[in-house]
Amino acid sequence: MDSDALRLAFVVGLLQGVFEWLPISSEGNVSLYLTVVEGLPAEAAVRYSLFLHAGTAVAAVAYYRGDVADLLRGLPEWRPRGAFEAGRRADTTFLAAATLVSGVVGITAFLALEALVSEVSGGVFVALVGVLLVLTGVVQRVAEGALGNRATPTALDAVLVGGLQGLAILPGVSRSGTTVSALLLRGYEAPVAFRLSFLLSIPAALGAGVLALLDTGFPDIGVAAAVLALATSAVVGYATIDGLLRVVSRVAFWAVCVGLGTLAVVGGLLVLV
Repeated sequence: MDSDALRLAFVVGLLQGVFEWLPISSEGNVSLYLTVVEGLPAEAAVRYSLFLHAGTAVAAVAYYRGDVADLLRGLPEWRPRGAFEAGRRADTTFLAAATLVSGVVGITAFLALEALVSEVSGGVFVALVGVLLVLTGVVQRVAEGALGNRATPTALDAVLVGGLQGLAILPGVSRSGTTVSALLLRGYEAPVAFRLSFLLSIPAALGAGVLALLDTGFPDIGVAAAVLALATSAVVGYATIDGLLRVVSRVAFWAVCVGLGTLAVVGGLLVLV
């Protein structure tokens, strides 16, 4: 058994379990760690970071188990007429429609990402992730302080938020940062925006993990290391989600994104020089 692979699996599982709940792009930062610190090729780093999302999806299901159970109980009541009327039916429709849009956009973005990372050098990849982190920070800054009192999602919200979540398959684009910001800008109260965003993350995270598996199978680290990485991300994710969600409301993470992104851009360009 490769001890280095197990060490790496534990470290990246730990990072994923923490970063998933912060609006700083878990995929982008885990990919940067794997590329810059561990020396993995960009393609392998992206594949590994996507695979880890399956672990934090399990954590999100466990944390939001009450909401998930409530939504599932409401499925027999769902009808197309009045699908976006206030209440449980509107949430179900929003999550289903946004997930469908996410899947279409996400698969398209994933195919484009695969073609890109197979062609670029490590320095270019790091710089590109940095640019996307900076853009994520700018979006969050624009949404900061937005006030609203909406609570019922609409079809337009589902398309907009679903599309942004699909683009979050690109390393450096924060899924939570962009979707919560979009909901805030659409006039939702912060608690509603966070709840909808993180419920929506469950099928998206599972989809990202499955997509990575269908594309290449387990990351080239061995089954034991892959299982350890998933288990670590799930356990750490569940243990940290409550505290980190409280931190998010108090810290200017847009500035963190811009700072990390700027460092990545500078570092990537220095490698190229």
